Amino acid sequence: MKVTIVGAGLAGCEAAWQLAERGVEVELIEQKPLRRTPAQTTDAICELVCSNSMRGAALSNAVGLLKEELRRSGSLVLSSADATRVPAGGALAVDRERFSAHVSARLDAHPRITRTNAVVEALPPSSPEAPVVLATGPLTGDELARDLASVVGAAHLAYYDAIAPIVATESIDTSRVFRQSRYGKSLPGGGDEAVDAGAEDGGDDAYINCPFDEAEYRAFVRAVVESEKVEPRAFEDVRYFEGCLPVEVMASRGEMTLAFGPMKPVGLVDPRTGRRPFAVVQLRQEDHAATAYNLVGFQSRMTWTDQGRVFRMIPGLEQAEFLRFGSVHRNTFVNSPLLLTPEMEVRARPGLYLAGQITGVEGYVESAAGGLLCGIMLARRLAGASAAPPPPTTALGGLMTHLSTPRESFQPSNITWACIPPIDAPDASGKKRKKIPKRERYEALAARALVDLAAWHGAIGVSRPDA
Repeated sequence: MKVTIVGAGLAGCEAAWQLAERGVEVELIEQKPLRRTPAQTTDAICELVCSNSMRGAALSNAVGLLKEELRRSGSLVLSSADATRVPAGGALAVDRERFSAHVSARLDAHPRITRTNAVVEALPPSSPEAPVVLATGPLTGDELARDLASVVGAAHLAYYDAIAPIVATESIDTSRVFRQSRYGKSLPGGGDEAVDAGAEDGGDDAYINCPFDEAEYRAFVRAVVESEKVEPRAFEDVRYFEGCLPVEVMASRGEMTLAFGPMKPVGLVDPRTGRRPFAVVQLRQEDHAATAYNLVGFQSRMTWTDQGRVFRMIPGLEQAEFLRFGSVHRNTFVNSPLLLTPEMEVRARPGLYLAGQITGVEGYVESAAGGLLCGIMLARRLAGASAAPPPPTTALGGLMTHLSTPRESFQPSNITWACIPPIDAPDASGKKRKKIPKRERYEALAARALVDLAAWHGAIGVSRPDA
């Protein structure tokens, strides 16, 4: 049996490796050197187009945990990155040319992988007996994207990406915020009880409101307008959707635009003053356990440094820990929770699988993880075994949780701790969770993840590369 993989980026190369290592013949199709996307500058496969950094390496970072899980799972991308790394402090950075060459050499040396150069403009025929993996990334060609849209429905395929920042719940100053639905009753008194109450009901009272007085609002708008912005890349035709404008674009249209847009205070009464605030920023629950909240309507092209500075002017977020900053950029991705099975198979086209950024993950490491998971689960299915996804307590499982959780507006995401269930630690009375220092808690999450990863490896027959 043979699997065809379209796209030799991080996800495609990783999926090819995982399948071939499990005895499956693979044809890996890459359009370079016949054609490049506007972001690519070389003819190398597995090209790192934006940066040479794979971000933080420490296990107290969610992406650091994901890298370690990939490393222990026999990832081609991580072993190649480790072999070509360059000094970068606490991050894993690589020599880009050596990295691509290393991946290429290992794929070319594998007896079950054949590489082909071709421009694929339509989905290849696929079936459960002849699977196809589409791993063409965020800049999938227009012709191929149109063909995919004809299968999944154009409404479920996005060509633009507007992401709002996410903050850790515990970093919100609960004395300065209140929970309230519009035109509804507030939860009195602020504090942890007010923030925690109703956190899992999914209704409007799952919003946390950060109230501004007039002076605070005008100073905030001025800071947004004057902030440093990330310039669009040459290949990005910046045509913002009116429904998801960057916050700085709205602010530039007039001082009161935000107050009549995402910061409108209509239907809200601050229980501390008994009056409607001049403006509010609403925070919406990001995960089931309410460990994180996103800033509603605050997609942004401000630099990350200025996002941290300006968004900490929001009342209640002065000491906020940002798990993810906002962004707006060209992207192609599907509504994975609705369209894909847990094995990343397109529900409407049996035998067609998606992997990497086109599924709705962000970042090099996450793309490689998508390829690894798709490759492992597909290989098991072809062998007649259960797909056996990784436990949700792992970072790999957390990515799958993100890709399988329906949302009103599904958006791509990096791996964050919000993707992974928290560790409950009741105090002696058993009435309330014990507050564990952040770094200690993240390290505990990582330790639990690696134990659960080892159990998953045992169940599916994966041995550590260094074992």
